[in-house]
Amino acid sequence: MAKLTAGDRVPEFKSTTQDGAMFSSDDLIGKRTILYFYPKDNTSGCTLEAKSLRDGKAKLVEMGFQIVGVSPDSEKSHQNFCSRHDLNFTLLADTDHSVCEAFGVWAEKSMYGRKYMGVVRTTFIIDADCRIEKVFEKVDTANHYEQIIEAYK
Repeated sequence: MAKLTAGDRVPEFKSTTQDGAMFSSDDLIGKRTILYFYPKDNTSGCTLEAKSLRDGKAKLVEMGFQIVGVSPDSEKSHQNFCSRHDLNFTLLADTDHSVCEAFGVWAEKSMYGRKYMGVVRTTFIIDADCRIEKVFEKVDTANHYEQIIEAYK
């Protein structure tokens, strides 16, 4: 899938939440959404990003946003992540990478010379009509909610 950019329609997808409920692209209709993709629960950068969004949730909700995180981790891993860090938003268990692939964020990465497939940390701001408003490819993990607010000033 090609990289999605502002103005593109959100691809159709289905996944499950940390609580095992079904969640699909239809659940985005009529709501502004911060859909953020991250590599792994309970890792340093991913935890900083989740905590930033948690801490800024009240302000983001005031701006009309719902927050949905996506990673390849399981529902059980997401439950632990939410519990451990008091996360107050939905996480999708994209264990087959289908949502990541649909959004073009499942790609080859490299660490210490080793190549592997993984999630490229990316945030999509989606409008109520399921069109992408904005894409953050350079995410400031520790200050992500401020980064989003700043972009909308």
